[in-house]
Amino acid sequence: MNEISKLIGHKYIFNELIYLEQIKKLPNKILINGPKGIGKKLLVNHLLNYFYSNNNEQFYNLKSNEYNQNNNLSKMISANSHPNIFKIKKKKDKKIIDIDQIREMIQFTNQTSFNNDRRFIVIEDINLMGINSANALLKSIEEPNNQTYYILINNSEFKILETIKSRCLEFKSNLKNSEVVEIVNYYFNSDIYNDINFDFINNYNSPSFLISLVNFLESNDLSIKECNIEDLLTYVIKNKIYTSDDFIKEYLNLFIELFFYKNINNSKKISFKIKKYFYQKLSFVKKYNLDFESFFLEFNEKLLSE
Repeated sequence: MNEISKLIGHKYIFNELIYLEQIKKLPNKILINGPKGIGKKLLVNHLLNYFYSNNNEQFYNLKSNEYNQNNNLSKMISANSHPNIFKIKKKKDKKIIDIDQIREMIQFTNQTSFNNDRRFIVIEDINLMGINSANALLKSIEEPNNQTYYILINNSEFKILETIKSRCLEFKSNLKNSEVVEIVNYYFNSDIYNDINFDFINNYNSPSFLISLVNFLESNDLSIKECNIEDLLTYVIKNKIYTSDDFIKEYLNLFIELFFYKNINNSKKISFKIKKYFYQKLSFVKKYNLDFESFFLEFNEKLLSE
């Protein structure tokens, strides 16, 4: 997903941290906790752009909460090439954040900072840390250098180690529905939110999901307005897209949930018992890394086909 240079929502957290920065009381250990896909990483990028802008409005405009994506500062932060910022996230071929990544981080903090400026360590999906990684991180954040700041990001549906959480100042992040609408429309520079099929609109869907959904539908020549959840699942199953498309694979559970949310008890063949059966089967397929094809063939035959 493309980066958004304007901060929509998250204003309380942003303003609180900016205030602490201005009075020189910014905490060394910050935890940002909130639902998946609401823009926590975007919030952190805005904070980093502000922290390194030295109050220069050409770099960060506090009035509009926006930064210039074309300046060198924002380009370095986005490309993860800023000399005083170290970002950690799970590697694609790994299931967890491993100990080697934390060792790299420790080596980074032991080096002299560029221009003797402060440094920021940003760790995404902190819940994905292995026990060895978490213990190594714990040793680092217990006594951080005065010039080193840790920003940890967590999806609130997952728990993190209490030993790490207790050492951080926690900020709980969320979005109002009006802010979700504004973000989606801002991203596409049009009033596209109202065109999205109603099956995908509810208070639980994040702007990240809706933006990815629109991009998927458009790239597959599917109507944003006419394509409902049944149409989408039928298309995905028929073309076996669940094996190849990252967006579909990531949100399979949500698509199944949306289907049952819409249809449960509205059809003689769809009940809570059927829902439980398919949820258990999907969980079994994921747990044992089995082929999804048999699951979707049965799902299509029993629930989608007339």
